Amino acid sequence: MQIYLDYSATTPTRKEAIAVMQTVLTQQWGNPSSLHEWGQRAAMVVEQARVQVAELINAATAESIVFTSGGTEANNLAIMGVARLYTVPQHLIISSIEHSAISETVRLLEIWGWEVTRLAVDVKGRVNPLDLKAALQDNTVLVSVIYGQSEVGTVQPIAELGKIARSHGALFHTDAVQAAGRLPIDVQELSVDLLSLSSHKIYGPQGVGALYVRPGVELMHLLAGGGQEMGLRSGTQAVPIIAGFGVAAELAAQELPIETPRLIQLRDRAFAQLAEIPGLIPTGHPYHRLPHHVSMCLKNADGEKLSGKTLVRHLNLAGIGISAGAACHSGKLSPSPILLAMGYSEKAALGGIRITLGRDTTEADIDWTVMVLKQVLERVTPNLLAIY
Repeated sequence: MQIYLDYSATTPTRKEAIAVMQTVLTQQWGNPSSLHEWGQRAAMVVEQARVQVAELINAATAESIVFTSGGTEANNLAIMGVARLYTVPQHLIISSIEHSAISETVRLLEIWGWEVTRLAVDVKGRVNPLDLKAALQDNTVLVSVIYGQSEVGTVQPIAELGKIARSHGALFHTDAVQAAGRLPIDVQELSVDLLSLSSHKIYGPQGVGALYVRPGVELMHLLAGGGQEMGLRSGTQAVPIIAGFGVAAELAAQELPIETPRLIQLRDRAFAQLAEIPGLIPTGHPYHRLPHHVSMCLKNADGEKLSGKTLVRHLNLAGIGISAGAACHSGKLSPSPILLAMGYSEKAALGGIRITLGRDTTEADIDWTVMVLKQVLERVTPNLLAIY
């Protein structure tokens, strides 16, 4: 028996996306920049996908969707695309729990002289909008706050944060890679200027993503060349996977009203059962939360015999796929920077685990996984459960 519960890492490509990709590979393989019939057939595929992705987030125009190689490139284009407009370093604001595609990009800007404010979060991982108001400066040109945190599942008050940034005259970007297709997103209501998406988080192919750019927002391109993607992302478009992304986006939008409540029910079932296991602490916000996301940390993690990665390895041997938050560098575990930013101890931050649910997840999968997890904990920490 095998159970995959790592849907925040990637999702299996759905058959409908695979089917359209096969069609494009065999029948619509032209270069979309070419003016002849072969090229125009490919161009029509790209533009149809652009419409499908735009509709997922209710973008007013399909031309506001710029296809990229994934969420990381979309995040980099948003941050660096704004920063490169300025010859003199300015000020930008991010949260303290951003994905590394944001935090590492911003770290590079700091080296180049940019001033960066990292907003603190509470123990549940939420940004206080008042902190954003206080952090804004005359030279603040960009605010970037993640929509749904991939490690602990917390969803931020994006609409409120976007309004605050806009009232100050700063651009607002959000990394919505984990939220899109799982929560309703309407960029016209959110006061969002830039928003990042990824195909393989919504059952599309890997290797393609998108950046929503609100009409009128100016960015500097990162890749020079032929000027594809409205001049913001040069290079011949990867037509087959863009087509697969489009189909996945369209189906995600159609299924969201049914699938999101189903995932929430499964998520809450998992939390309720995990609460009965001593030594596990839930992480993230209990209800401002991604619908598919369950996260916990081990109270008695030590990084040697017991860590989040210990549980990942044991569950993998049992045929269950989950993930851990702590990173391993040169054979040594490092505490999760996300949990540290939320105020957890270094010990607890070594013990984070993430269980993320998807289209194929059933109640039986949840029940079996919790049972196996309890057995693993009893085996690797024989004295842990007895002392509570």
